[in-house]
Amino acid sequence: MKLARKLMIGVALAVVAMTNAANAKDMKIALVVKSLGNGFFEAANKGAQEAAKDLGGVQIIYTGPTTTTAEGQIEVINSLIAQGVDAIAISANDPDAVVPALKKAAQRGIKVISWDSAVAKEGRIMHLNPSSNELIGKMCLTLAKDHLEGGKGDFAILSATTTSTNQNTWIAEMKKQLKDFPGLNLVTTVYGDDLADKSYREAQGLLTSQPNVKVIVAPTTVGVLAASQAVKDAGKIGQVYVTGLGLPSEMAGAIKSGATKEFAIWNPIDLGYTATQIAYHIAKGDADGKPGSGIKAGRMGLIKIGENGEAAMADPFVYDAKNIDQFSKIF
Repeated sequence: MKLARKLMIGVALAVVAMTNAANAKDMKIALVVKSLGNGFFEAANKGAQEAAKDLGGVQIIYTGPTTTTAEGQIEVINSLIAQGVDAIAISANDPDAVVPALKKAAQRGIKVISWDSAVAKEGRIMHLNPSSNELIGKMCLTLAKDHLEGGKGDFAILSATTTSTNQNTWIAEMKKQLKDFPGLNLVTTVYGDDLADKSYREAQGLLTSQPNVKVIVAPTTVGVLAASQAVKDAGKIGQVYVTGLGLPSEMAGAIKSGATKEFAIWNPIDLGYTATQIAYHIAKGDADGKPGSGIKAGRMGLIKIGENGEAAMADPFVYDAKNIDQFSKIF
């Protein structure tokens, strides 16, 4: 009996040891976001987990700072280096400030890509844009035009941080394409730092300081929701509209209240899924992420990398009263 018991214990310990060894061999991919508690990034994490399941043998480390700062992300990156992750996929709060930490990660053999909000070229292998910057800029202007009577009038932009790579790129595209929207007049751009309370206050400020502004365009999921609430609280529904890039689950109330007629966004679940697939294949070594190459990304198909080392996932999609209920149940 004692011998049998010892054998059983020995087998059990061997199984545990084998399981731990298998887990230790799992590829560790860190999905570093701008800040925790943001619905957009939580949805992206769902996609990352889906990709990990599809790929098998992948562990996702979903992490980020509590506030949208480069300093917070640098601390996170240093921690990931210490953990010995295989890959880092980061949405950067600052394109340049995180580069030294990411270079350090690369020196340790960690494969680094950026997604959503780019890192400067010297700090990553490639960057995944959620869509093409030109199309996003055009979409934001189209949404502003659609909210104005006759497509003419003043609008303002409520952005995230002054250093947010993607926000600045999209705003630059909007300004570049304004010539194609002769009825639109951009009055000012304000920054809510992707914080709900500050974005709300900035929107309130626009409502009082810019009485001729009829549309607020917020190309940030935090900002567009906060601005919609500010318009509602000010009793200005129908006088001032809010649009931009938002999450259906968060913007359903704004659509139903009339504060917003329509808004756009790519699917963040797909974005997290695609970023994870790309990071996996680069870390595995069956893709290099070099300009002109392609990377298979599961159900998202082949992602082609342009000569500038950037790739685009998909076109923005418009959400309105006709489809908001359907998509708000998803993300």
